[in-house]
Amino acid sequence: MAVQSSMNETVEFDDSALANQLFGPHNAHLDLLAVASGARITSRGARILIESSDADVRQVLCNVFVQLYELLRGGLVLSQQDFARAYEMLRADPGLNLSQIFRDAVFVNTPRKTVTARNVAQRTYLDLLRRHELVFAVGPAGTGKTYLAVAMALSMFQQHKVKRIVLTRPAVEAGERLGFLPGDLAEKVNPYLRPLYDALHDMMPQPKVASMMEVGSIEVAPLAFMRGRTLNDAFIILDEAQNTTQEQMKMFLTRMGFGSRMVVTGDITQIDLPMQPGGQRPRSGLIHALNILPDVPGLAVHRFSKADVVRHPLVGAIVNAYDNAEKDGTAS
Repeated sequence: MAVQSSMNETVEFDDSALANQLFGPHNAHLDLLAVASGARITSRGARILIESSDADVRQVLCNVFVQLYELLRGGLVLSQQDFARAYEMLRADPGLNLSQIFRDAVFVNTPRKTVTARNVAQRTYLDLLRRHELVFAVGPAGTGKTYLAVAMALSMFQQHKVKRIVLTRPAVEAGERLGFLPGDLAEKVNPYLRPLYDALHDMMPQPKVASMMEVGSIEVAPLAFMRGRTLNDAFIILDEAQNTTQEQMKMFLTRMGFGSRMVVTGDITQIDLPMQPGGQRPRSGLIHALNILPDVPGLAVHRFSKADVVRHPLVGAIVNAYDNAEKDGTAS
């Protein structure tokens, strides 16, 4: 319950133990939101006092605390980053129901992980993944493009909606040379596929992943290995699609068979395609596809922005710094 005065808002809670969870250890959550909002936030018992000359800021903070308290009461575990995201979301849309965001889950039935939408953009993305056979997800690093796609793939596999999962990336060298790496071709390209393995291992125990790969239920392979195949009853994810050529993108999209779903993820600001003779870089197959395919029935395009980054807060700050440097022409 919120009590208002000229520059202050007081929010009182009926459960002191839950209130302490809300405040965080040594009021860490309150301090985080104080920095984000510019308000002074203190606690006494199960009560929060918000001091700010900006009535909108006070109202948003009250909204944040009341809604997150109810989520904690419902058994949801919240991290520090959840508090920061909640404030940003409610500041942008004061009428937002956080419960609909944080409880919109892709259930992966393993002891390790239940994956949930962390913001409005991710919730929209999950809806598109459920409803469309082919989804393009474009945006900066840290927005959950690939991670959520892998979670949806595992969820649909466990629901027997698909019979296998195929994860692929173009083996484009980001400033390195494959020829200098030891091993055969599979061993050389394995480091480029590691982010896909990381997502799998975060959601399932490693022995389970290994057994599913052994029987062919999960396949992780470079894009070149997709040529000449038709993939039926599969959930297929192409990661780092900005590093495909137009020919590779067409080849990949035409691998889709009956009963299959495809997700294409990429960041068009991080194209690492090698220069061709003459000093020209080939056009990204992802950019080309986004230009010619949006009106194809059954296809959806979802665009994340830097505001949707949900990794460590430093990742968002780094993305912003690089974007600003490019706009100002200060990058060298």
